[in-house]
Amino acid sequence: MELDFINLLGFVAACLTTGAFIPQVIKTWKTRSTGDLSLGMFLMLFLGTTCWFIYGLLKMDFPLIGANGITLSLAFVILYFKLKELKKKAV
Repeated sequence: MELDFINLLGFVAACLTTGAFIPQVIKTWKTRSTGDLSLGMFLMLFLGTTCWFIYGLLKMDFPLIGANGITLSLAFVILYFKLKELKKKAV
């Protein structure tokens, strides 16, 4: 019973932290604007999530791989638009 609760807690945490990016990705995709987003924060998040993803691969921990793979993809979309916007401003 305790293990079921622990697994459920981990699943809920993974869904919430991964899902937290969805509203920002949708807003960024629609507006094509990332002006108020911190590049440093998203770079650190992207690198940290990449490390967690690789860690999950090395440990063959599929929940870690899945949650961080999705988060990595969502963070990449935001980071792509942020870098594209910065490049446009530099020109």
